[in-house]
Amino acid sequence: MRGQIFLDFISLLAPYAGNVLSFPLVNPSVIPWDFALILAFLGLIIPWRGAVRMKSLLRKPELTTGDRLALYGSTIIFQWLIVAVVAWRCRARMLGFAELGLTTADPWRIVWSGIALTALLCVNQVFGLRKMASLPVGKRGSLFAITEKIMPRTSMELLVFAGLACTAGISEEFLYRGFVFGVLLRIFAKFAGANVIAVALSSVWFSATHWYQGRRGLITTCVVGIIFAVVRIWTRSLVPVMVAHAGIDLVAGIFVSRFLRRA
Repeated sequence: MRGQIFLDFISLLAPYAGNVLSFPLVNPSVIPWDFALILAFLGLIIPWRGAVRMKSLLRKPELTTGDRLALYGSTIIFQWLIVAVVAWRCRARMLGFAELGLTTADPWRIVWSGIALTALLCVNQVFGLRKMASLPVGKRGSLFAITEKIMPRTSMELLVFAGLACTAGISEEFLYRGFVFGVLLRIFAKFAGANVIAVALSSVWFSATHWYQGRRGLITTCVVGIIFAVVRIWTRSLVPVMVAHAGIDLVAGIFVSRFLRRA
């Protein structure tokens, strides 16, 4: 029943999806080699790298300011490097701005959708973190433990973390709701349920990057990915989801930072 409701809802977006369903069909067997490598890198190497790196950090009894700043800085550089490579290959393969969601075709819809989505998800983030923080330490779960360990503690850390939050909002949305989503739509454009397939698979790709967060993190990010993908179709733009993504991460950093200072 819930699955059918989701399919019906996605089908309502068809009138707004013309900009992503009218591009040339691509046979899955002849996906450009560079696109195939990028998809594999985003879906396999990134999750593996994240899990290995997080295990290494969690083995330390406590992270220093230097550890956290190094984590933030290296992640910022790494994500922008990936964006540069993907943008380069998109240009070479003529995957245009519209397919990537880099448009502002309906500014009013983009603005109000961005404000509403950001406000809704940030409020939900605050309530979720407050609920976890109110639990006994032993019942907060591994996800909160990871969050607590890597989130900023000082003003300097918070400043650099804000740069990381903005980087993640822009780069991850470009990669997963832009590139991955656009490529999947090209691949499955001949299918009636192209939107549904692209929404579902791009969300799985996105959630895989949060493998280190465990089952709860995977489910949460997959749901958020679906919401972001639907908004991306609805607005024909990545701008609202970029803003919301950055807002969620920034709120988490500010809340946990203040929580740790009070603790």
